[in-house]
Amino acid sequence: MTGMARGMLIIGAGECGGRAALALRDLGYDGPVTLVGDEPHLPYERPPLSKEAMASDAPAIKAIASDEILTEKSIRHVHSVQAVAIERASHMVRLSDGSVLAYDKLLLATGSTPRKLPMPGLGVRCVYLRTFADALAIRAHLRAGNRIAIIGGGFIGLELAAAARKLGASVTVIEAQPRILMRGVPAEIAEIIHEAHVAEGVDVVCGEGIASIADEGKEVRVTLAGGRKISADLAVIGIGAVPVTGLAAEAGLTIENGISVDAYLQTADPDIFAAGDCCSFPLAVYGGRRVRLEAWRNAQEQGALAAKNMLGAGEAHAAVPWFWSDQYGLSLQIAGLSDEGRGLVRRDLGDGAFILFHLAEDGRLVAASGIGPGNAVARDIRLAEMLIGKRAKPAPEALGSPEVKLKALLAA
Repeated sequence: MTGMARGMLIIGAGECGGRAALALRDLGYDGPVTLVGDEPHLPYERPPLSKEAMASDAPAIKAIASDEILTEKSIRHVHSVQAVAIERASHMVRLSDGSVLAYDKLLLATGSTPRKLPMPGLGVRCVYLRTFADALAIRAHLRAGNRIAIIGGGFIGLELAAAARKLGASVTVIEAQPRILMRGVPAEIAEIIHEAHVAEGVDVVCGEGIASIADEGKEVRVTLAGGRKISADLAVIGIGAVPVTGLAAEAGLTIENGISVDAYLQTADPDIFAAGDCCSFPLAVYGGRRVRLEAWRNAQEQGALAAKNMLGAGEAHAAVPWFWSDQYGLSLQIAGLSDEGRGLVRRDLGDGAFILFHLAEDGRLVAASGIGPGNAVARDIRLAEMLIGKRAKPAPEALGSPEVKLKALLAA
């Protein structure tokens, strides 16, 4: 293997990996850049899969870069293969097609995969959403007269429910927890989203587990713990995601709710970095609390940061988490981690839009959760994100008063 071209190798050609490859070139790196992905497509954005792509007449991938751009930037895209082993001592990665790639620095951007429902009886009509191929398979069932059962009342399941209703399918959402969006969304906002789904004709069942599920060929039959039976033409399972860590674990890297990295996105091996959904990292704004984020913007930001640090920048992760979801013309946006807060302050913005500010015991603003039509909350959530980043302690009465501009609190 002597003489093999090394350079920067990225495993995972999604949002994070694609952004990292482009960033390496934008930062002036002129050595080899190789991007390896297991799908046949160009690197693409995943959020549209449960939103625009699902409701559109002709779903298409939203590519991060065209073939022309990758060629122009001399980024080698190796697709439709999997990395099967990292040989750390020799700085080699073995691929499923038998080939071997050498690296100077390696970025693992392997993402996450849907959490599997651990029950017997699942068949071809019981599906998960992760890839564009999954989206196409689901989209084929979303039409008037078809019945869709969605297992899981998180963001993916609810966005799919909204798309399915828009296309005329009847929808039942089944959530075992007492309410939808239990993780990270305040009850007051979750209730508004729940009501929006009910108003659009979605049957939302909360607080009931599944006793059994059976794919009977022509339909799926779901039996709830309370005895109710739900028949559907398709069951979409959206009960969370787990990080893809097998490759890293087999290479002896530390796994801690994802591939464990430091503030610079570096693993215990100084030549291997990890970023995006697959890694857990210390979040500076919360005192180094180790988190793993499944979010579009986090994948973008960490891809760019990993590229910098692979080139020796030594820049620590300092971003504030941000999440969003669009359903029925309502936009939900959250800056920060709401579970860090102990007190809530509400600010009304008019037209039904409002923001809940989450305060820590010491008065520090640690999160902001907003909902409203269109972009009603976007500007204030962005300002709140900046306040969180500055570890600000604004007066609760100022946060709650629409007359007090958040920009003024930021300046103070």
